[in-house]
Order: sequence, then C-alpha cells, then structure tokens
Amino acid sequence: MTTDLTQPPSPADLLATMPFAVRLGITLHEATCAQTTGSLPWSPELCTAGGVLHGGALMALADAVGAVCGYLNLPAGSGTSTVESKTNFFRAVRSGALHATATPLHVGGTLIVVQTELQDDDGRPVGQTTQTQIVLAAKLPVQS
Repeated sequence: MTTDLTQPPSPADLLATMPFAVRLGITLHEATCAQTTGSLPWSPELCTAGGVLHGGALMALADAVGAVCGYLNLPAGSGTSTVESKTNFFRAVRSGALHATATPLHVGGTLIVVQTELQDDDGRPVGQTTQTQIVLAAKLPVQS
C-alpha cells in the first residue's frame, strides 16, 4: 500500500486493507498521524491454555494499529514495511477486550518508529510494542 493522503482514509477503509486484522476481529477507532487506536475483543478462538488471550493476538493488534500510524506518517506516494518489532508482555487478558494506542516516536525520511501501548478494559497496562518501519520510496513509472 502507498500513500495518497489528499483525502485521509477512514479507519474502516484502512482496516479493510488488512484482511488478517479483519479476520481476527480488530477494530480501528481513530486513525491520525499523531495517534491511532484500535481494539480486539477476547474470544476463546484467540486464546492459549487457561483462557488467556494468545501473545500472537496481542502482537497482531499492536502491529496492525502501529502499521496504520506509520502509514499515515509517510510522504505522499511512499510505502512502508515493518523491519523490526519488539513486544513486552505485562499481564494476561482473560476477558473483555484489548485496547491499543499507537503514537510515532520518530518520523524520518528512511525510518518511522511507532510505540503501541496495550491496555485491558480497566486501563491496566498489558504490553508495549515498539516497531520500526522502513519508508519505501515511490516507484517511478517505467519509461518506454
């Protein structure tokens, strides 16, 4: 995906470009270059032993919300790809929903670094993800 932010896309339009996130049940609530928020409801299909939301599900929410935040900070016509992602887990989620808030830590011409905070329904920290995304320059049309 490349940027064309003359008309900012809605959170629903952005989410529609990520079929995996849609399949998991992720919802985007806000999507701006300064902050992107989303959530993932607990469900037994996304759990590991003991009814605990799987760490991969937590990371998928953080990755999706963080990717949208990074995307919205790209120069026009550019693309992005995650080159590094690190998650710390603080507590388990056994019910309710997981909530994510992503904010840019660094927006440069080559790299964008986004931090995503994960919280449970009570606002308690569940985890934190920091991801680095490379800025992919727009491809020039082939001359014939």
